[in-house]
Amino acid sequence: MQSDGRTMVVRKRSLKTIGITDRIDLPDADILGLPCKVDTGADTSAVHCERIRIKEINGKDHLAFKLLDRHHPLYSGKEIVTDQFKEKKVKSSFGDYEYRYQVRLRMTIFGRNYKVAFNLSNRKNMKYPVLIGRRFLTNKFVVDVSKHNLSSDLNKSTS
Repeated sequence: MQSDGRTMVVRKRSLKTIGITDRIDLPDADILGLPCKVDTGADTSAVHCERIRIKEINGKDHLAFKLLDRHHPLYSGKEIVTDQFKEKKVKSSFGDYEYRYQVRLRMTIFGRNYKVAFNLSNRKNMKYPVLIGRRFLTNKFVVDVSKHNLSSDLNKSTS
């Protein structure tokens, strides 16, 4: 942004259009083509996982978890272990507050890699194992709710 004292000029930036649903890759967990829902009402992105636990390695706390669950067709069974995590107070879609762990994972969409903050959550009973929230979308994408799977459709056309 630039200001001349009277007006604010915002540099135009072309934003990629994303639909209300899509597919992403999570290379850290060896998961490809994972369905996700774009949720502009959610502040932070969320991913379904199981077996979340703290374990001590060399005197330092690490978070260990597996993305998805063994009943999901894309479940890889790969345990992810990191010392880079936070515990965040989040408001659920029902208005209740709870604490969830948050980690940064590599995510690929539209052929680009991003480091994205994900809340680890039990989404077993939800249609989509991943929600993509506003923090990730801001200044990168505009959401067209009439569209679906634009990234995965793009990948099919370039194959």
